[in-house]
Amino acid sequence: MKKLRLQNDSYKILISNFKEWLDVLGYAETTVYNLPNHLQEFFYWLECHGHTDINTITAKDIKEYYEELKQRSNERRYGALSKSYLNKHQQALKKFKEYLQNHNHKGISIHLKSESYPTEERINILTQKEVKQLFRATNHSHYKKQYRQRDKAILVLLYSCGLRRNEAVHLDTSDILFDKERIYVRKGKNYKERFVPINRYNLEILEDYLYDARLEFNIKHDTEALLLNHHGTRLQGMTFAYRLQAIVKATENKAIEEKKITLHTLRHSIATHLLQKEVPLESIKHFLGHSSLESTQIYTHIVKTLENE
Repeated sequence: MKKLRLQNDSYKILISNFKEWLDVLGYAETTVYNLPNHLQEFFYWLECHGHTDINTITAKDIKEYYEELKQRSNERRYGALSKSYLNKHQQALKKFKEYLQNHNHKGISIHLKSESYPTEERINILTQKEVKQLFRATNHSHYKKQYRQRDKAILVLLYSCGLRRNEAVHLDTSDILFDKERIYVRKGKNYKERFVPINRYNLEILEDYLYDARLEFNIKHDTEALLLNHHGTRLQGMTFAYRLQAIVKATENKAIEEKKITLHTLRHSIATHLLQKEVPLESIKHFLGHSSLESTQIYTHIVKTLENE
């Protein structure tokens, strides 16, 4: 649906400004890319139904658009759009409403109920045994030692510390507070800062990478970036995803491969494991950097689902 072409210049400008706003607020690359695309689909629907001004949009219009969306076929597989995908469209609309209100506009009325996640659509979660296999796989995930050590550091940051990809990308060497056993996250979602606890075992992994492997990455630009690429500059998000797939392949475990895990799977997994260990939900909220407890409560649903399997 990304190929939909808008005719309305005001809609085009809104999408461009909305995307820039998301980027300035520090949202992940995927969010900055996807939400404006979902909004463009909504604007295209508006054009097809005679709306040329957002001031004419009513809650009824949004409801009609959403009902049509629910009936749309999935272009990648048979059936309708998944509930998680529909929720992404809702997120785009609600975030656009927030954007309008932050720019002295009354916003738009949205009365949509989030889609619940049935068991078959639940988020893939790694078991603790599978996580250990990922860590062991970093012993042979690359033919160069410094890359293997960097792979292990990536797992520490995304699983053990529960960081978002964008947060890990922007870590500097000075953000690892060895004496306090904390990681300083300066560029969290909405630019919210926080300190994430890290135990001595994982600190030693980061220490080995920082004072051994990192020095092998041919640092040319005097960068403070913690994780470096082969050019000696800051490692970018797509390389994180690529290295995770290399680690998964190195496990030679078909069950792990079939889970089609992503970088965010590691974050979901640590949150679920903490909840299984009866860590208070409020503590997990602060650990993950969620702005509201509602975002964290999804893990109670996941744990109940896992217990019933």
